[in-house]
Amino acid sequence: MARLNRRDFLKGSLAVAGAAIMIGGTKASGKIIGANERFRIAVCGLKNRGANHIGDYVKLPNVEISYLVDPDSKVLNGAMASLTKKVDGKYEIKGIADVRKALEDKTLDAISIATPNHWHSLMTIWGCQAGKHVYVEKPMCHDNYVGRRAMDAWKKYGVVVQHGTQQRSEPGVAGLTAAIRAGKWGKLVVSHGYCCKSRGGIGTKPIEPAPPELDWNIWRGPANIADDGFHKNFVHYNWHWFWVTGNGDLNNQGTHELDVAIWALGDKRQPKSAMALGGRFAWDDQGETPNSMLNIIDYGDGQYMFFTVRNINYNGYKHQVGNEYYFEDGGKIIKGLYYPKGSDKGEKVSVPAGKVTPGGPFVSFVTACRAGKQEMSNAPADVAYYSCLPGHLGNISYRLGKKVAFSDKAVDFGENKLGQAAFENLHEILKDGVKLPADKNEYTVGPLLNWDGQKECFTGEHAEEANKINRNVYRKGFEVPETV
Repeated sequence: MARLNRRDFLKGSLAVAGAAIMIGGTKASGKIIGANERFRIAVCGLKNRGANHIGDYVKLPNVEISYLVDPDSKVLNGAMASLTKKVDGKYEIKGIADVRKALEDKTLDAISIATPNHWHSLMTIWGCQAGKHVYVEKPMCHDNYVGRRAMDAWKKYGVVVQHGTQQRSEPGVAGLTAAIRAGKWGKLVVSHGYCCKSRGGIGTKPIEPAPPELDWNIWRGPANIADDGFHKNFVHYNWHWFWVTGNGDLNNQGTHELDVAIWALGDKRQPKSAMALGGRFAWDDQGETPNSMLNIIDYGDGQYMFFTVRNINYNGYKHQVGNEYYFEDGGKIIKGLYYPKGSDKGEKVSVPAGKVTPGGPFVSFVTACRAGKQEMSNAPADVAYYSCLPGHLGNISYRLGKKVAFSDKAVDFGENKLGQAAFENLHEILKDGVKLPADKNEYTVGPLLNWDGQKECFTGEHAEEANKINRNVYRKGFEVPETV
């Protein structure tokens, strides 16, 4: 199968048993489902976050988990046994390896995606083409190109697509964001996100045959990995730290804080430029993505997004997963406290709760699907695309970077004093906290990349190299369609 477009779907070219999917009209709009009708869903990817999907859906009234989907038969069988016990004969559950079989089921209403990142957009597109609503974990896209195609599919087929950025469903976060955007503290200059979790190295695993319980072809899907390219660090979590399957912590945990950062700056915004620096320090392992990183995203109007990743544990390590806000007059909001310019005494921020579809991310998703109203989704596909975009741009800059001396002089941000301070803070922690010796370490400093928001491509110096990374080359049979 060279590509899966709507015509192929209608011809039933899914290479799985069953009748072809029939989509009426020019849009596969999701039907309105009454509150007392069964809402039937397939959960795709059952390890880690997928187990949370199951746990949340199984609690909801009139929601039926009709399919569990995973290419690892041990994981699938374990999830099937657990869920079967929970539902206690109330409905039937089918366990399958390939989501395409579930998409053929005309009675299925939605799919919920918790697979590795490289599958997110393609499954989203397939779900939209089949007329199914889609809940997709963060990041919605493995690269910017597939994210755009997923957004196109959402627009074309009229189904609900909700992104797994849960803070969009938090009234408190929504209220703070609304107040910032309304100018309560003046113009926002820097929206700074942090993903500073304590992680460790993953070692090095040899290339070996895939285990018999794993359908290696389906697990890889779009990922351009050789038939004989399996190693145990791919399954079932460390795929995050390889570019072919993941996006590092910047667009893993970091997607949540990237999303909140751009929410405060104004949704659906295109950056003007991006640069990043950092490294994968201390661990000497097989992973490729940085464990320490600073990203500077310039929106071209005096507003910036900063993002810091720090993941190396040490004695006295400061865990920090959240967002900070810096205003034009020198004031700032940190950990729920507002600090006026020059003051080290914070005032508790108190703002009204914001408007969200209530109940949390999974309840709001089901609510939007039942109503057939995309606007009730707290994190729709277009918002998702622009939340993922700055992380992808930063990663691309880093991947094109050059090695420089491990020093607080590794980069000069010029007049951007907040950017310089953010880098120096990161360097101080790596030097004095992690205790990285300067003579045995180097920074990778990425180039400043110019981004054309209208054409959605890089321009200027480094554009040719950057645009190649901006669109992954996917495996034959799992290509993302040019048009949806």
